[in-house]
Amino acid sequence: MASLLQDRLTTDQDLLLMQEGMLMRKVRSKSWKKLRYFRLQNDGMTVWHARQARGSAKPSFSISDVETIRNGHDSELLRSLTEELPLEQGFTVVFHGRRSNLDLVANSVEEAQIWMRGLHLLVDLVTSMDHQERLDQWLSDWFQRGDKNQDGKMSFQEVQRLLHLMNVEMDQEYAFSLFQAADTSQSGTLEGEEFVQFYKALTKRAEVQELFESFSADGQKLTLLEFLDFLREEQKERDCTSELALELIDRYEPSDSGKLRHVLSMDGFLSYLCSKDGDIFNPDCLPIYQDMTQPLNHYFICSSHNTYLVGDQLCGQSSVEGYIRALKRGCRCVEVDVWDGPSGEPVVYHGHTLTSRILFKDVVATVAQYAFQTSDYPVILSLETHCSWEQQQTMARHLTEILGEQLLSTTLDGVLPTQLPSPEELRRKILVKGKKLTLEEDLEYEEEEVEPELEGEHESELALESQFETEPEPEPQEQNLQIKDKKKVVTCPLFCPSICCQIVTQAPISKPESLLLSRQKSKNILCPALSSLVIYLKSVSFRSFTHSKEHYHFYEISSFSETKAKRLIKEAGNEFVQHNTWQLSRVYPSGLRTDSSNYNPQELWNAGCQMVAMNMQTAGLEMDICDGHFRQNGGCGYVLKPDFLRDNQSSFHPERPISPFKAQTLLIQVISGQQLPKLNKTKEGSIVDPLVKVQIFGVRLDTARQETNYVENNGFNPYWGQTLCFRVLVPELAMLRFVVMDYDWKSRNDFIGQYTLPWTCMQQGYRHIHLLSKDGISLCPASIFVYICIREDLEGEES
Repeated sequence: MASLLQDRLTTDQDLLLMQEGMLMRKVRSKSWKKLRYFRLQNDGMTVWHARQARGSAKPSFSISDVETIRNGHDSELLRSLTEELPLEQGFTVVFHGRRSNLDLVANSVEEAQIWMRGLHLLVDLVTSMDHQERLDQWLSDWFQRGDKNQDGKMSFQEVQRLLHLMNVEMDQEYAFSLFQAADTSQSGTLEGEEFVQFYKALTKRAEVQELFESFSADGQKLTLLEFLDFLREEQKERDCTSELALELIDRYEPSDSGKLRHVLSMDGFLSYLCSKDGDIFNPDCLPIYQDMTQPLNHYFICSSHNTYLVGDQLCGQSSVEGYIRALKRGCRCVEVDVWDGPSGEPVVYHGHTLTSRILFKDVVATVAQYAFQTSDYPVILSLETHCSWEQQQTMARHLTEILGEQLLSTTLDGVLPTQLPSPEELRRKILVKGKKLTLEEDLEYEEEEVEPELEGEHESELALESQFETEPEPEPQEQNLQIKDKKKVVTCPLFCPSICCQIVTQAPISKPESLLLSRQKSKNILCPALSSLVIYLKSVSFRSFTHSKEHYHFYEISSFSETKAKRLIKEAGNEFVQHNTWQLSRVYPSGLRTDSSNYNPQELWNAGCQMVAMNMQTAGLEMDICDGHFRQNGGCGYVLKPDFLRDNQSSFHPERPISPFKAQTLLIQVISGQQLPKLNKTKEGSIVDPLVKVQIFGVRLDTARQETNYVENNGFNPYWGQTLCFRVLVPELAMLRFVVMDYDWKSRNDFIGQYTLPWTCMQQGYRHIHLLSKDGISLCPASIFVYICIREDLEGEES
């Protein structure tokens, strides 16, 4: 069970010092800063903490949960405490998922560097592990937990306790026979390699052995031709060649002799089935595989609502961490709600609530730093501006100065385009979505006063949705700033930022009119400097689909509350589909979702809505669907819509899908589960009763769910062997979600793990589904083993 990790633990100076432990200050807030003694455990995989060096310790975090380490200068919290704590001695542990960061301040710069270097090394070692190495490490962790007296050996009593911890209920006599068979030294205890053999006997996969033997002539190995037959017949890889089969043997066969003879042993066969090649998610869909040269409106775009919030909508914390997390998970449209702040600096928060406030310039700096760490494709800043003229000018200055060349401040070729540019053309560019001064090609003669800007999304959320949205809410309005002389009104050309400001400053304005403009500066009049930064994404109000066709352009975008969008889908689904073939739509959650809950994005994707904004800080079914949908195409945040959602003559109606869609029948045999996690690790006697639920989300007629029976008291290797059947009309839009639950006859079943993916990315045949937590974090090695078969429905059409 020796590994590179174990070698480093005994030789790396930083790791040796971390195992001795150090006193550091744990910082939760400006008022909560307490000394704690942190120590890396001997397994190299967990860090514990105590109030003092010899005090009672408890787990702080696992290395496998750590995403990265940041220095003190990059910590939002530590920067706010620079007068009390030296940034050079601070660092931040950033975790996967939605777990809060851990901010620590060491007693010296050197001690901080020791922990930063050591943690970076451990994270790199863990992330570079392959499946077998992760399994070995997982096994090592269990050995450490089972070896209660930490003597490096396990008695049968300790093994019995460990089986309960591992979710295994087993006959005592059978368990003892496996123990004796593994105890080759006949010492009455199991040491390292003996425990590995005990585990292998415990986890023998009878269902995989049976499958292996059905294709193996001698039951000992699969020849190249036998393995090729398996890939073609069972895995439905019809185009598989001998060369590809040989490549898989070289990749997964553990023995050198097997590789030389071009054969696959049972261990190699199991290794293949547990690998990415044997995964339910088609590895061809993992990199960027779609055409990225089509107009932006032809893509679903991963989008966030109130991105700055890491909690609820009323009293939650605003933090740049919300932007970091969203951008690093591939989100390409983030929302920024900007209000007047003190000292002339705009602030970001959820207006008219008790949410905390952060500086707009800090948000822009964070976007500049993290925009393209996960994806090179364009990021959209969705601005909700509630600022005075002066602070809008400050916003424009921050955007141009901080973003620099990243900011798209003019059209790509400098002329008025005829369609939106593509993600490929906009690589590594940040676009501003917001209100813009109106384009008037013919100068008009009017005698109107300058009107204040109509209020935007949040006013409609808080005021109108308090009436349960029985009336359509006003959408963000375009701004029409008109500067008059006695004869004509001068307005701002859409794609010419320099002329925009020149016209405003050069137009002759009489003294009374200057006073009028001055008075209006205190209200939300749109500032030309900010307006000029809106190029392809001008926010306009939605009145009707007919009005949009007659009055709007491809570079204009409307926002819809979820209630309004769902109503439009029911009332005019095909018109909505056609609208979304030429113009972008953004949908945001109801203002009644004060707990930051989410809606199901699938309903909006069915109508071709591109930017379905989610409360990404909230885990659950809806975010599982969103994450699963954008897991494809390199996780770049852009997914090409099906062709029937890109055709401006499309007859598709999401509520009534008709020809030419060919229905498909899906057969899923849920075979077995492996190493399902224990829900309540503090109750050693409790063992899960797992069942598998399969859900399909798509057009309304396709939405369905079925589940297996539960297996009593076995979370380690449950066997179901049940087949579920689904018929789907529009597979191009369907999402599948596999959920493992712990059956509870007294109350609601408890969640164990899930995995969600698009129908179009699903591989047929015998596949493993590697489970994720509620936060989307791997639960390795937890998985379920299934057989997938898709059949074309010859009856075909549904009316």
